[in-house]
Parts: sequence; structure tokens; C-alpha cells
Amino acid sequence: MIGESLLALASPWLAGKFTAALLQESPDFDFSYRQILILWLGVFALQSVLRFSNTFLSANTSESILSKMRVRIFDHLQALPLGYYHDRKRGEVLSTFSYDAEIISEFVVSSILSLLPQTLTLAGALYFIYIVDPLFALIFGISVPFFFLMIKIIGRRIRPITRAMFDGYGRTFSIVEENLQLLPIIKSFNRENQELDKFKDENSALFLLTKRYLWIQSMLAPLAYFIAASATLLLLSLGAARLESGNLSIDQLVSLLLYGMLLTRPVSNMAQIYGDLQQARSALDRLVEILSSETEQIDNRQPPLPAVSGDIELIAVDFGYNKNEPILKNFSLKIKAGETVAITGRNGAGKSTLAYLLQRFAEPQKGVITIDGIDISTVSLSSLRNQISVVSQQVLLLNGSIRENILFGRADADQQSIEAAATAARATPFIKQLPNGLETHIGDQGVKLSGGQKQRLALARALLKDAPILILDEATAMFDPEGEESFISECHQLLKQCTVLLITHRPASLDLADRVMILNSGQISERV
Repeated sequence: MIGESLLALASPWLAGKFTAALLQESPDFDFSYRQILILWLGVFALQSVLRFSNTFLSANTSESILSKMRVRIFDHLQALPLGYYHDRKRGEVLSTFSYDAEIISEFVVSSILSLLPQTLTLAGALYFIYIVDPLFALIFGISVPFFFLMIKIIGRRIRPITRAMFDGYGRTFSIVEENLQLLPIIKSFNRENQELDKFKDENSALFLLTKRYLWIQSMLAPLAYFIAASATLLLLSLGAARLESGNLSIDQLVSLLLYGMLLTRPVSNMAQIYGDLQQARSALDRLVEILSSETEQIDNRQPPLPAVSGDIELIAVDFGYNKNEPILKNFSLKIKAGETVAITGRNGAGKSTLAYLLQRFAEPQKGVITIDGIDISTVSLSSLRNQISVVSQQVLLLNGSIRENILFGRADADQQSIEAAATAARATPFIKQLPNGLETHIGDQGVKLSGGQKQRLALARALLKDAPILILDEATAMFDPEGEESFISECHQLLKQCTVLLITHRPASLDLADRVMILNSGQISERV
């Protein structure tokens, strides 16, 4: 960039010398006009090479920064606690991951890095104008601060618009992301037109914001160019007057004109950069908001949880997602290693919250949770979660093959272990009926499978992990009565190998339990 700017400063000088050579008025420069043209061609050739290198290196650097930023943001998003996402729409987070990151990457490379050569061109042009005629340099020098003041006054309107624009992008992403997820329901209730209208409204609002931003941003560079070009014409007018009075030669006037025209480029570009800066600041605000959010310390300096047998105890635990509305109050529960304890109760009683706390997706406001007598808040999260397998109420599956989804529980498992886990989860019969067996792709969130098949697949994934503690949160909710009965009869012995927390509403599943507890108003109110 610097090399290209320096060569750009050479062209007006060469133009002056070329004019002088034609008029034979430059005895101190012993080159013919043909030799000057050859030299000038060499300057253009070198400029072209530098511009190619600059374009490629800038684009490559921008993509490199963007690639590293994506990894950094993705890593941070994974490390944020689940509670962070409870108050945010995923579409807004995705827009920051994609759109905002790209804006910042582009600004760093295209705008910030170009400031140095642009400043060099501006200073160099003013310097050569000063050499030719100090008066002209003084005129331009005085006008520059007024120019930047004008740009700041106009440009300060951009930032609030860009912030609103980025928020609009987030809302638009959210609508698309949510609708794709709810598409079966939308089609079932014939909601396509209403959802389209909702999207149109949000998209129109975004378009109007973008239009306002583009109107102001598009004004900056041309306005700056016009002012600089007007100053150049003023310089030319004054130069012509000085030429007539004999205080300026023709070759000096040509150089002054071209240096004045050269000034218009950095002045115009700096106005554009100021507008880009406001946009980048808004994008950066949103990105910093995410990156400054406190993450889970997956592998912090806390000691790892050693291999456990599976004794679980909750002692006087208080917890609520909203501290003013506790779900568990002075809650205590003890589960022995190898025991299967069923927790049942009405919706919202806090059954799934127990699984949430046991994995430290949230910390209790009061009380202690221990495994084998060790307070789980004193051990590293990764070592704790390595010893817990979960089948959640909401089945979450990869858009991949049956094999990939089962191996999610333990990536190094062999074929025999995969088949054993599938058999234990009663998944083998339906897997054999699929066209490619374990290699069959199941689509986004297992869309190609029935609800019961997805549940069995999630169960196989959890069983393959072979952890000492197993949490079954409504694990048979989508089984038909026959499948549930078969699962219960086959899993009695299998579940004896680990400690099981069975969260269920289904009476048949209670037959798996050694003890059944009813949770009511944040307390174990009855034991059966």
C-alpha cells in the first residue's frame, strides 16, 4: 500500500517534467520526453504489480481474520452457560457470528490498514505542492480541519442507524431460524401467509434502515470529493493568475493541478472510512457484548472428579431460574450407587431441574450437591459431565447418520459396542429396516425418524457413553406401550450397572425404579 502511494506521488512530478521536456524548459532534467514516457510506463507497471499484491494480500488477510474470528466466537458461544441463551433468540446470535464478524474483518483490512497509505498520499501531495508554491500548500492545509469537522457532523448520524440496522438483521435471522424449525406446525395450521407477512414487515423495516444508512454513507465520499475538487479548481485558477504574472511556470502548474487532483482520492476515501468506522463500531459493540459474557470454566484449575461409584446427594438446595420464584426450596435427596430412583410430579415441579443442577448447567442459590461425597462445585466441569449420561426430554440429534449420532456418546467406540447400545435401547429393529442401516442419514433433528425412533437413538447414544450416572428425563415418552414394556423388561439388569435418576410421568416406567419420589412445591412430599 505504501509503495503504491509513493509511486502515485511520482506521476504528477513526471507529468510536469514531461511538459517541460515538450516545451524544452527544463535544463536541469536531462531526459527527452520519450525517455520520460518510458520511465512513466515503468511506474505504472510497478503500480499495477503492487495493486495486484495489495488486493490479493488484503482479501487473503481479511478472510484469515474472519476465519480466526469465527473460531474464537464459536468457541465462546459453546462455553457460555445455557442460561445465556434463555433470554436471547438464536437468530440474533447467528447474525453476530456471521454478519457482524464479516463487517469487522472487512473494516480492519480495507479501512484501518489503508489509513497509512492514504495519509502518506495526503501528506506527500501537500509537501510537493509546498515545494512548488508554499501559498497553495497553506490554502489546502487550512481547509483540511474544516473538511474533517464537516465529515464528523454528517457521519455521527450513522452510528445509531447502524446499531438499529444490526438489531434488525438479528430479528430477521431469528424469524427465518424459528420458522424453519417450526415448519411442520406452520404448514399444519396453514400459517404460511401470516408468517410471510410477519417476515415482510421485519424485512421492510430493515430495508428502510439500510436505505437511510446507505443515503448518508453514499453522501460522504462524493461530498468530500466535490469539496476537494472545488479546492483543486480554485488552486488552478490561482495558478493561472500566477502563471500570467510570471510567478509560475507551465510545468509547475501541471504538477500543481495533478497533485491537487491526487489529493481528492485520500480525502474522499477518508470520508468513506469514517462512515465505515461507525458501522464497524456498532458491529463491535454487539460482538463485545457476547465475548464479554462470562463463560463456563470447562477445564479450569479445579481438580478433576475421580472415577465415582455414583452416590448422589442434594443437601438443602434452593434454586430458581428467577431468584424471586424458587423451584426447589430446602430440597434434599440421597441416591445410593447402583440405585434407580424415579422422580415424578406435576409439570413445573422441578423434576428436570434436578438433572440441570446435577450437570452444573446452573448453580444452586443455596445448598450443596455431592457425588461420592465430593462437592461437584469444586471439580472441573468436563470431568463431572464425563461421568453422567443423559437422555433429555427434548431429543437433540445431529444432521448425520445413525452411526454418527450413536458415536456422539463415545467417539472411539467399536462396532460391537455400537450394536450393543442400539440393542439395549431397542433401536436395532428399526435400524435394520432403514435403507442403509447405521449409515442412513436422518436429516435435520432426525426429521426422517419417528418420535419413538429418535428417543431410542438418543438412548443408545447415552448407553454407549457407559457413564456411572444415567439421567433418563422422560426417556420413554415417545415409546408405544409395547416398546416401553419391552424396554423396561430388558433394561432392569442393564440399569443395575449404574446410578439412575429416572424423571417420568408414565406409570409403566416407574416399574424400573427401586424407589419412587413425588416432587411437589420444591420438596419431596411423598415417598412410595
